[in-house]
Amino acid sequence: MSEPEDSSAEMPLVSHLIELRSRLMRVMSVIGIVFLSLVSFRNDLYTGLSAPLRQFLPAGSTMIATDVTSSFMAPFKLTFFVALFIAIPFVLYQIWAFIAPALYKQEKKVAIPLLVSSVILFYVGIAFAYFVTLGPVLKFFVSVAPENVVNMTEINSYLDFCLKFFLVFGFTFEIPIVVLLLIAAGLITTTSLIEKRRYIVVLCFTVAMFVTPPDAMSMTVLGTLMWLLFEVGVFFGRFIEKKRELEAE
Repeated sequence: MSEPEDSSAEMPLVSHLIELRSRLMRVMSVIGIVFLSLVSFRNDLYTGLSAPLRQFLPAGSTMIATDVTSSFMAPFKLTFFVALFIAIPFVLYQIWAFIAPALYKQEKKVAIPLLVSSVILFYVGIAFAYFVTLGPVLKFFVSVAPENVVNMTEINSYLDFCLKFFLVFGFTFEIPIVVLLLIAAGLITTTSLIEKRRYIVVLCFTVAMFVTPPDAMSMTVLGTLMWLLFEVGVFFGRFIEKKRELEAE
């Protein structure tokens, strides 16, 4: 196996730490710049986030703030997470630039498309959660409320619910990448995954039951989605195995 491309210029530990600090400062600076550019729109951002809920609230019902600082802090908190989501490609690039010199040329060829795909899939997962899943889930919760209960959701509680909801779907869409990495590393094969498919399907729905809100629809949607994404990973994993077999021949 060939040496990493930059192995001739080995850096002492102190130099690595200095470089790591420099890249962390860049990451913090970019996140800060994005945050400051969005902070004046913090209330608009929260209005957009709360739109799926507000359309299902009964007439005369509104969202509430139970703490003195909630109406101020909730939009700021949301703005920070939006800035972080926007800056994710830059954050991952800095991580890549830090570890890339230690990688072999063949590893870089595999890592770059996987890195780009993981970022795209994470954004697709969040978009899927907001535009496709969040509305029906909120409609279900509002519709099952007892007649003598008025839905007046606290803004911090709703924000925490949405952030968890988005992260769950964002990471769920990374399942094909995880499957491909395991196959590429030779830790598993598509044949073994197919043989264990029934157990994996049960595992998908079990995980969905614990990470989603306590309703059957959310669990069914996420469990089915995890299973389909697993099948996507297995499908593309076959191409990795065929390429490996051709190279071995």
